[in-house]
Amino acid sequence: MAASLKFKYDRGADILHIDKCPPYAGQESEELGDEIVARLNPNTGEVENLEVLFFSTRLLRNDVFELPVAADLRLTRRNGA
Repeated sequence: MAASLKFKYDRGADILHIDKCPPYAGQESEELGDEIVARLNPNTGEVENLEVLFFSTRLLRNDVFELPVAADLRLTRRNGA
């Protein structure tokens, strides 16, 4: 079963965290550009967490905000299931 995404905003640091799992010490980090950091599984290279730095300033821009990752979104559970 695919992991659900959790979104958490750290107001003090102005970072939006998008997590498939809790961050852990063994993860590798990669700067994706535009102040976005990916935390990767050290064995598979899969993106497990994203950190969007300076998130509130992005909301003030008039342009579209895009994450440089591919997504395969599916419902984790259906209504009535």
